[in-house]
Amino acid sequence: MGQAGLKLDMTRTGWEAEALERNLRRRVVGQEDAIRCIAECYQMFLTGLRSPGRPVGNFLFLGPTGCGKTRVVEAVAESLFGSARAVLKIDCAEFQHSHEIAKLIGSPPGYLGHRETHAALSQEVLDQFHTAKLKMSLVLFDEIEKASDSLWNLLLGILDKGILTLGDNRKVDFSSAMIFMTSNLGAAEMSTLIRPKVGFGSFAERPDERLVRRLRTVGEEAARRKFPPEFFNRLDKIVAFQALGEAELRSVLDLELSLVQERLLAAAGGRPLVLTLSDAAKDLLLREGTDLRYGARHLRRAVERLLVQPLSNLLASGQIYGGDFVFVDRAQEGDSLAFFKQPTPAAIQEPRSAAA
Repeated sequence: MGQAGLKLDMTRTGWEAEALERNLRRRVVGQEDAIRCIAECYQMFLTGLRSPGRPVGNFLFLGPTGCGKTRVVEAVAESLFGSARAVLKIDCAEFQHSHEIAKLIGSPPGYLGHRETHAALSQEVLDQFHTAKLKMSLVLFDEIEKASDSLWNLLLGILDKGILTLGDNRKVDFSSAMIFMTSNLGAAEMSTLIRPKVGFGSFAERPDERLVRRLRTVGEEAARRKFPPEFFNRLDKIVAFQALGEAELRSVLDLELSLVQERLLAAAGGRPLVLTLSDAAKDLLLREGTDLRYGARHLRRAVERLLVQPLSNLLASGQIYGGDFVFVDRAQEGDSLAFFKQPTPAAIQEPRSAAA
């Protein structure tokens, strides 16, 4: 066989897609499949090779609550637009009855209240976060299984042709939008496959690859029983999110602690109020914040209850100020944290300490 020329590397991506993937990994823990497929769709959008007349990507995220489905979408918004709020979020629990669809598309002319009903999916609302550099929208249909059949039928046209017709016959173009749908379908069956014990030690390991494939199959089968075939045929990617293991939860805790540090910096007027936690303090937060039913959300609540609320009391009572160094350890008695003010960085010499 003759020489065809220089062999090309098909695995390389552009720097913008690489930057998105890198930023998502910094913000999201343990969901590589979702990160990879989003970066791939973004790459096709940037190069102009996406399917014409369809949205940039149609994603269905399946998995238990607290595993990061909504967080992934928020992380995409943060990476591309600098704010987690740059997402048009539709809470599908608000559309369990057919007549409520009017809140999305507006009432047709002639109906009572037509002029007072403003469509939540108008072109102006869809494009509100566009920038001079990036003309793309992010749309999230949260807990899609709770919506009525009318909303699913409405989505068929959006997912296939990228077009939505409003009540007054105006057209909304979704061809430059990423469409995300989340669902808890199959979560109960997935939980029985993992069969965790009670307590933090039950999350010591992630499922092996064969179990991961089984979990994905269970999630997809549950979704297929709920949604019609024409709905499934319009999806580009179905991602089954996995429950987080111990290593992933520790990474999530580090992310939460870094966010607390940012809040302390803002509350202290820009002066650095440095927070340092011992390993024992982190272990307590992980133990108190580990719950199979609520995933990482329970961990966030534990951080708020055991760490942020006491810090709020210390700031309000004038015990700590901007410029202080605060060391946090596990209290000798009870399931709580103990806080110590250190006058200088050199004073933080606890052998168990680890920077948050």
